[in-house]
Amino acid sequence: MTYNEILEAARGQVGPICKACPVCDGRACGNAMPGPGCKAPGNAAARNWAKWQEVFVNMDTLCPNAPADTSFRLFGWDFKAPIFIAPLGALKMHYGDKYDDFAYNSVLVPAAAEYGVAAFTGDGVDPEIMKSSVRDMVKVQGVGVPTIKPWNLEAVFEKLDILNAAGIFAAAMDVDGAGLPFLKAMNPNAGSKSVEELKQITAYAKMPFIVKGIMTPAGAEKAIEGGAAAIVVSNHGGRVLGGVPATAEVLPAIAERVAGRVPVFVDGGIRSGVDVFRALALGADAVLIGRPLVPMVYAAGAEGVKVYLDKIVAELKDTMTMCGTPTLADIGRDSVIRF
Repeated sequence: MTYNEILEAARGQVGPICKACPVCDGRACGNAMPGPGCKAPGNAAARNWAKWQEVFVNMDTLCPNAPADTSFRLFGWDFKAPIFIAPLGALKMHYGDKYDDFAYNSVLVPAAAEYGVAAFTGDGVDPEIMKSSVRDMVKVQGVGVPTIKPWNLEAVFEKLDILNAAGIFAAAMDVDGAGLPFLKAMNPNAGSKSVEELKQITAYAKMPFIVKGIMTPAGAEKAIEGGAAAIVVSNHGGRVLGGVPATAEVLPAIAERVAGRVPVFVDGGIRSGVDVFRALALGADAVLIGRPLVPMVYAAGAEGVKVYLDKIVAELKDTMTMCGTPTLADIGRDSVIRF
């Protein structure tokens, strides 16, 4: 099946809020929650996408005629491209009954690993969700990134015990989920983490620990001080707080502050290989893409994942070729312009 064929098929299988739009730009779903939307005023996801479109790539074909190389190395592992799959949860609630979190992750994890990238997986109130995704990762030599909610420390350590024993490639925490109601209801308290608490968590983990949900240079500094092996610039797609800037707007200042000390990922509104190129030019080392994978999986399973990633990687390679940047290292701030 082609990308357009899969999208068309998805419209009868995903929803009713998700419309399997030709471009997942956050406008059709707006502030629809439950659903793939975001908190009022409901424009954060749309703003994430729109701000990438304000960054223009600088075409330059007066250069050696070399094939584009998208290979990417992270924590000693080689990947096909700097494109990873973002964590999603509560699939039935937000996207429809065909898949629950267990079934979705069981498709996503091996499909991503077979392609040559890695899937971040979500977490939830049911502890079996993470355990199941870890079993999926073990089957593919540990390739995957379980993303732990900012539970209280006791609960985080219990989850890390599972990951440590399984030899998982990397772990993450989406600290941008701190405002979720089920975390606030926990006793002892869950939610925001101090630098000292983060130090305890990263020291307990036996694998690289990624902190997701960084939106300021100061936040990046605190994450690095807390032992983060990488950070993800993310506003949780606007699902936990309205009125936030787009990730494209804050990425350059964060990347400048980090200055190569740890890898910088960016998540939010990246929907094409051109967007990936824009993100790399603005200082990211890699990107996360989440919501567009849902219609692909609902309509075509593992084939949908491959078709989508083929599309994004082909677009990235084409952009690299036309901009005279045959390797990822060649992509820099002079590769793009804003008016």
